[in-house]
Amino acid sequence: MKKNFYKYLSIFAILFVVSCSTRKDAFLNRSFHSVTAKYNILYNGQVAFDQGIQELYATYKDDYWKRLPIERLEVSELAIPGVEISGGNSSAAFEKSEEKAVKAVQKHSMNISGKEKNKQIDDAFLLLGKSRYYSQRFVPALEAFNYIILNYPNADLINETKIWQAKSYLRLQNEELALITLQRILQREALVDDKKIIESVHTAAAMVYTVMDSTPQVVHHLKQATLTDYDKEQTARNTFILGQIYREQNHIDSSNVAFQKVIDMKRVPYRYRIHAEIEIAKNLSNDTDTEVLIATLNKLIADRENRPYLDELHYHTGLVHQKLGRIDLAEEHFVASVHAIGAQQFQQGLSYEALGNIQFDKANYVEAGSYYDSVLQIPQDRNTKRIRRLDRKRKSLDEVIYFESIANVTDSILGVVAMSKEEQVIYFQEYIDWLKAEEAAAQQQIENTGFGSLNDANNDFGGDGKWYFYNSQIVGFGQQEFYQVWGNRPLEDNWRLSDKSVLIPGDENVNNLEVLAIEDAKKYDLETYLERIPTDKSEIDSIGSVRNEAYYKLGLIYKEQFKQFDIASYNFEDLLSFNPEEKYILPTKFHLYQIYLELNPIKADKFKTDIVSNYPESKYTQLILNPDELIDEDDASSPENIYKNVYYAYQEGNFEEVITKSEEAIIKYKDQEIVPKFELLRAYAIGKRDGVAAFREALVYVAFKYSNTEEGKKATEVIETINKL
Repeated sequence: MKKNFYKYLSIFAILFVVSCSTRKDAFLNRSFHSVTAKYNILYNGQVAFDQGIQELYATYKDDYWKRLPIERLEVSELAIPGVEISGGNSSAAFEKSEEKAVKAVQKHSMNISGKEKNKQIDDAFLLLGKSRYYSQRFVPALEAFNYIILNYPNADLINETKIWQAKSYLRLQNEELALITLQRILQREALVDDKKIIESVHTAAAMVYTVMDSTPQVVHHLKQATLTDYDKEQTARNTFILGQIYREQNHIDSSNVAFQKVIDMKRVPYRYRIHAEIEIAKNLSNDTDTEVLIATLNKLIADRENRPYLDELHYHTGLVHQKLGRIDLAEEHFVASVHAIGAQQFQQGLSYEALGNIQFDKANYVEAGSYYDSVLQIPQDRNTKRIRRLDRKRKSLDEVIYFESIANVTDSILGVVAMSKEEQVIYFQEYIDWLKAEEAAAQQQIENTGFGSLNDANNDFGGDGKWYFYNSQIVGFGQQEFYQVWGNRPLEDNWRLSDKSVLIPGDENVNNLEVLAIEDAKKYDLETYLERIPTDKSEIDSIGSVRNEAYYKLGLIYKEQFKQFDIASYNFEDLLSFNPEEKYILPTKFHLYQIYLELNPIKADKFKTDIVSNYPESKYTQLILNPDELIDEDDASSPENIYKNVYYAYQEGNFEEVITKSEEAIIKYKDQEIVPKFELLRAYAIGKRDGVAAFREALVYVAFKYSNTEEGKKATEVIETINKL
């Protein structure tokens, strides 16, 4: 028995040694190398390749606000013809699959008399090419595919290889050659029953036509690709892209049909189905059954499986409510979108913008500006049309936000000054009590969670001796609370200020107004607050002057820039009640006269009588009595002729004279329509005299102060041009 065992073992050893040869074209040799390559090396290589694909897809993030790319591969800009890059999508898995493919060729290739006898070697080269393709090494990948086509023209994988060859051509920016290759495959009658190849070649053709910007051909090939339904995920993606293209073409019904097909598909990634629901919401139109849509969106929001998509679901639900005029409900959903856990920054930006637009429409410009600030602080391409438009809109709010803050501060200070000593003590003591209550509530919240004391950095929560800020849950609570209060703020000095631009030039009184923060150590000390109350009459008068100017400018801004006559009238009426300086009284009454012509003719008559009776020689009286009378163009002292003379001085290069006379005219013709012209001309003269930096600063002032005029818009355009230099 033992002898027979050794006998058979010897025979097996001899056969094994003989079959190891790659130079003998024998059945045993071919079988050995084919089986070993397929079930050992190539099997492990394919496993590694599949792992690499899973890793690639797991890290790839689709931007559903744009048309999806047909292939889920983010190609680096450095992946250009003839250039090898490091990194890219290369991973250890793709490197291992490439290594296994090379090993299969080196160990088991049987190239005898110029012909390959091992049928697995073409599979090895295909795996090699695909591994290189996904590593964004397209030139070496093309070499591998070309080798198969040249040496294995009758291989079973020849059509698949040619498709990969065409995709490599496409990535190497040779769309014409890629298209020729794919068209040749499509002309073969043998493809009729090969669903995999039919789907792959039509999908690749759609990729080529996408680059060539031939949308009708893209639609045709995507539709053909979806007929086979071989690759469930790619079919869902192709159908989804069809829905997006139909929307671009304004074929909303066809778009909804395509997205509904995706929703009805089985065994496809859930991300396609949920985003198809969202895409149908994006197709909101006058023909949409909004109540059905809202019911669908609310059901999706209530589904716990959709928590990663709550930012998008709430946003689109808010848009539907906004379309129906349910502004309060819309705001609730936009806020929920902003604060959804895991909300994407771009989506947060859209929700902040929607909230800002709502506040803007309500004339709550300070709140609107805060929301717009949150949008603009999100990292994104600043050169898009949407962001440029939003940036201009935000800048138009700078003045109103600035003067509202000045009005609020001065009102508070003067309100405290007007109190008796006893009232001041009660006022600040109530504030101190409120501070203590707030801190106690925060401390209690921390203790209720079981994570220790605010003041005990070594407190043990849960027995591990870690400080409570090391707990991810508490940190998460804090982050959400911070975003609710402050929005997105960069990590920098003075982060509380949403706009750190310089104060508006010329407002010297405002620049001198200073409000000092109270140190933490003294925030509960009553005397600290009391001793800061202004008592000097000149100081109080100065604060009053600042307040009066703020109210006057707010009235002008609301009246001229935003056409909010109600709000403008409140500011002007309040200003008159403050017993302001003489320089404000007549202009304020005139502006109220113009406002009440629109709102209340009886009040308009009252102000008309006041101005005409008490200021008969003023220009305002002339404007009231003769509103249609044109200024004599031949009058050398007319604003128009003054402007012409200053402009001629600019053309002659007398920039100092231009600046001086423009400043005189700005003061002389205050509140008249010609003032922005002088301001812009002055800015140009400053630029000629002092250089680009001074020019830009002067333009910024014109753009801010006169944003709704032609001169303000021109200043904005020039600023954008300067910024690109």
